[in-house]
Amino acid sequence: MAAPGGGGSCFVLGASGETGRVLLRELCAQRPFSRVTVIGRRQLSLPEGSGVAVEQAVVDFERLAEHADAFRGHDVGFCCLGTTRSKAGADGFVRVDRDYVAKAAELARAGGCKHFVLQSSQHANENSSFLYLRVKGEVEKLVEAVGFDRCTILRPAMLLCARQECRPTEWIMQKVLRFSSLFFPTAYSVPVETVARAMVASVLQPSGEKVEVLENKAIHQRGKAAPQPGT
Repeated sequence: MAAPGGGGSCFVLGASGETGRVLLRELCAQRPFSRVTVIGRRQLSLPEGSGVAVEQAVVDFERLAEHADAFRGHDVGFCCLGTTRSKAGADGFVRVDRDYVAKAAELARAGGCKHFVLQSSQHANENSSFLYLRVKGEVEKLVEAVGFDRCTILRPAMLLCARQECRPTEWIMQKVLRFSSLFFPTAYSVPVETVARAMVASVLQPSGEKVEVLENKAIHQRGKAAPQPGT
């Protein structure tokens, strides 16, 4: 298990997304690993001056098996990979959120990864009649079946963040949920910063369970209990 400043290596899938960007910042601020590899389909602008060696591996997710080297030699894998049905269509959504993630998990395990940390969704259920929740439930089962020494699954509710993409309906929902969080702070939403800190905390504060599922309330608890950057 990695410890602050204690070496080790991890990879991050989905670092261009809302949670992934914050997760990368947390990894550089808390420094639980000496090496972080960002695996994605394009080059990103990365944090500098953190004392952490941040590398990039550009891959073709449609031919992921050809990029096995990118997944080799890591202690922990963090996965925030995902898209939306409106952006990718139903088939594209299934391919990204289930098939790409499951294949990446297989390659990571074959490459020596011991602990896989997966961002899923509240109410994920492989038997759900809703495509989004069904796919999230299916990928959870597929990742569990890979056989990591440890697997942590986070099921956040509505993510509170300042999105780079303008989504008017979601913007309104976030305003409503930010207000409701004053009265029900752990029920319907969670800041992306809290999710990212909970992901790092799952590595630094192991539960002892082979498969650990963190529902939204537990994400709040784990994320708030995690060390804050600069402390």
